[in-house]
Amino acid sequence: MASAWLARVRRLNAHNLTTFRDAPLAEISGSLGDLGTLLPLMIALAAKGYIDLGSTLVFSGAFNVLTGVIFGIPLPVQPMKPLDWIYPVLDNRIWALVAFLVLVFTQNMPRFPYALSFFVLALVLALIQVLTSHQSLPWFQVWHPHFVLPSWVGNGDAPALWMAIGQLPLTTLNSIIAVSALAADLLPDLPTPSVTSIGLSVALMNLTGTWFGAMPVCHGAGGLAAQFRFGARSGASVILLGLLKIFLGLLFGKTLVNLLTQYPKSLLGVMVVAAGLELAKVGHTLNQGAPDLWHVSASQGDHAAGLRQHRHLSDEERLERWTVMLVTTAGLLAFRNDAVGFLAGMLCHSSYRLSERFMGWKSRRSIISSERAPLLR
Repeated sequence: MASAWLARVRRLNAHNLTTFRDAPLAEISGSLGDLGTLLPLMIALAAKGYIDLGSTLVFSGAFNVLTGVIFGIPLPVQPMKPLDWIYPVLDNRIWALVAFLVLVFTQNMPRFPYALSFFVLALVLALIQVLTSHQSLPWFQVWHPHFVLPSWVGNGDAPALWMAIGQLPLTTLNSIIAVSALAADLLPDLPTPSVTSIGLSVALMNLTGTWFGAMPVCHGAGGLAAQFRFGARSGASVILLGLLKIFLGLLFGKTLVNLLTQYPKSLLGVMVVAAGLELAKVGHTLNQGAPDLWHVSASQGDHAAGLRQHRHLSDEERLERWTVMLVTTAGLLAFRNDAVGFLAGMLCHSSYRLSERFMGWKSRRSIISSERAPLLR
């Protein structure tokens, strides 16, 4: 078992190296694709003192590296204010509009390093804002790990137990179940991480770094979509991101807060939009190409070769699948709660299954009655 696992890891990292060698800019750009989700949460929590920025960077960076090595895909490790048209000068709707237009015009240019280009631009704008506001720039401050005991219950700012319970439905659906299905859709040529392995990964990450003040992290479907959209095709992208985080966390730590606080929200917002569009595009596979519609051919020759065939869907089944998706989406949007959307979709799906069983039972009853009728005469 161990030798097979090691052989699999070697194959995945050979793919990581080959992919990075063939398209280094795309992998680097893709590694930055999830900043729109990561930075706003990390900055807000660090600025209020809820997390230690140095510990967050070091531990999440280490998790990025391990994730890329073990899974071999750009699996993310992830956790705005309203803008005006003109003010602030370096972070307004005009910057967002420019970023959006560039995003649109580069839709058919998969090698264009969009995320890398705008990351560098945003970093320059943030540096200018820090300097003009006379805030302190990052300086060397070697990170020292320190133990932090979470506040489990009570009336504190962040009681860990209640936060964990509230986060459980979202984490289970988005960063375990959905990310496994999305990986199969976006990267069909690579081994798809199982739901169990992703769940264990999320558990191990949060049972380690959080004791040292690091931010709780997970593997989000939105992050995977963003990193894929901006060029990432292997674990090399998140390994590079992880090494960068570790470097910044070890040498600068919490001194980065001022710089990150000034990072333009306008540019981050466009990257979040791009991730949402990438997720939405996957919806077209609902009735064509979805993992549950493929099966091994029934013929002996094809079965031996492991050939797969696409299962034919009737019009009724297509309608049913769309209905379940729409009910799930309606629950999410109406209540702004993943758990409600999930339960609504499950209830809709269950109603179809119960209806099938009822109709099957009714059909069998009518057949039995028709067979008994001649005997009774």
